[in-house]
Amino acid sequence: MRLRLVPAETKIDFFKHRKATFGASMVLMALSLVVWLVMGLNFGIDFRGGTTIRTQSENAVDIGAFRDALQPLELGDVAISEVFDPTFDADHNVAMIRIQAQDDQESATAQTIADVEAALVAVDPGLSFTSVESVGPKVSGELVRTAILAVAASLAAIMFYIWLRFEWQFSLGAVVALFHDVLLTIGLFSLLQIRFDLATIAALLTIVGYSINDTVVIFDRVRENLIKYKKMPLQAVMNLSVNETLSRTVMTSGTTLIALIALLVLGGDVIRGFVFAITWGVVVGTYSSVYVAKNVVLMLGTKRDWSKPDKTEGNQFANTDA
Repeated sequence: MRLRLVPAETKIDFFKHRKATFGASMVLMALSLVVWLVMGLNFGIDFRGGTTIRTQSENAVDIGAFRDALQPLELGDVAISEVFDPTFDADHNVAMIRIQAQDDQESATAQTIADVEAALVAVDPGLSFTSVESVGPKVSGELVRTAILAVAASLAAIMFYIWLRFEWQFSLGAVVALFHDVLLTIGLFSLLQIRFDLATIAALLTIVGYSINDTVVIFDRVRENLIKYKKMPLQAVMNLSVNETLSRTVMTSGTTLIALIALLVLGGDVIRGFVFAITWGVVVGTYSSVYVAKNVVLMLGTKRDWSKPDKTEGNQFANTDA
């Protein structure tokens, strides 16, 4: 006897309050945009520019001790990470310390670097400083533009894929849902002033991939049911399809969230922003797959005369028990 997180058959009316849920999503998108424009984002070193100091020591890197030593200097955003390389010897311990630009200067001053080195040497007297590099505002601006292009290109490619696989109504619904997920994530980062860096951009792209996967699974079932139940109203077909794939959705989202929450609690400060973005994205992505993407298709309508699909077409994981 297998454990089920969801009953074998459910008859939940997901679209009973579809106007309210879709309206709430649109309001949250608008609020997220306003918060973003008014409060801005707390850009990390990747986007604001700063100085990177590379250290080497025979002793193991103690990131916590390094951070505590630099705290009194009040340098703002400081990112500390250990560098791993299979070519390093056992006593070859390398760390990267990234310090945001100070007082709108392109790089940290010589005095600031000297203060940082003195504070770190107090923690590890055998520490040596192998390189000091600066990232100016011009490079940071290019990273911002590249990040925006990466997200826009991924959305355009997904829209094209969905349009080819289904119909333009499905494509539009999927992209609106993705915009919903990305915009709400950016709005939350702006509201809470969580550090926004290249790792967050990677998280946004991960959210896009996760959300579209869930959306496509349900779209596949919708298409199959539209062929199977030609006279059933579109809203009833949508409800049936979401209920049939509910077990798979709960299992996928649930197991993913378990791993993400563990990383969020135990992963440390270095990856906390990245993991928080993905955790939030899984929640809103699961929501938008039903209450945004499907609502758009429901409002636009779709044709009911597709030719009979191949027997192997569709997602074989849609009926996974949870």
